[in-house]
Amino acid sequence: MARPDDAGGDPRPSPESRHVLGMRVDATSYDDATERVVRWALAGEHAYVCVANVHMVMEAHDDPAFREVVNGATLVVPDGMPLVWALKSLGVASASQVRGADLVRAVARAAAEVRLPIGLYGGGPEVVAGFADALRAMAPGVDVCLALSPPFRPLSEAEQREHLDRLRDAGARIVFVGLGCPKQERWMAAGHGHLRAAMIGVGAAFDFHAGTLNQAPGCLQRVGLEWLFRVSQEPHRLWRRYARHNPRFVALFAAQWLKHPSRVRRRDR
Repeated sequence: MARPDDAGGDPRPSPESRHVLGMRVDATSYDDATERVVRWALAGEHAYVCVANVHMVMEAHDDPAFREVVNGATLVVPDGMPLVWALKSLGVASASQVRGADLVRAVARAAAEVRLPIGLYGGGPEVVAGFADALRAMAPGVDVCLALSPPFRPLSEAEQREHLDRLRDAGARIVFVGLGCPKQERWMAAGHGHLRAAMIGVGAAFDFHAGTLNQAPGCLQRVGLEWLFRVSQEPHRLWRRYARHNPRFVALFAAQWLKHPSRVRRRDR
């Protein structure tokens, strides 16, 4: 699947990227990612953005079909600091963190400036309504054209098409999707061909901005321990995920790094 940047007519090249345990991660920034999203939205491109962390990498490692979904995204931003460190260790010195919750703020403000309508898809009714209010507060003048809370159950093809039609008919050109990984990435991949919009899977950012979950302090974010704060907030839901994924990620990425060409070249000198 070609990215819009590679489809012709766009002078900006795709960002530098690396594959971490087989999953592509792009070296971008808040400004760069925001400019790309706004440009795709203005042009009516079919685009989707994955906001990647260790959980997503391990889901992609364990499920080849899901890995194809992420690798087929228009942009994959490094939300978690471990992925920033992974990119740097694989030779991308300029890699920086692009957190989903902060990308929401940057994109919403840019969308307000150029009057791009934003759709919201995901979360419970109170969460999505609170998220819409938060967007209007952080980006005065932003047009939240539809805030849709889907049922918490598998949807039929007819229901999925109806939801996409509602987003299209509302005029959404940017869609924040908050279904959680890997559900939101699969939903975006399945629906992006039907919707001329830039979709961004931002997961817990719905809850963060709605005020139903607290964000980790900046000091924990910077040292890669945001996951520990998340576990303390939702221990019953999250502890198994992190206990299963984090140690395996460290071991598997260490093996990848030891085989990286730059290390092999240095070792053979």
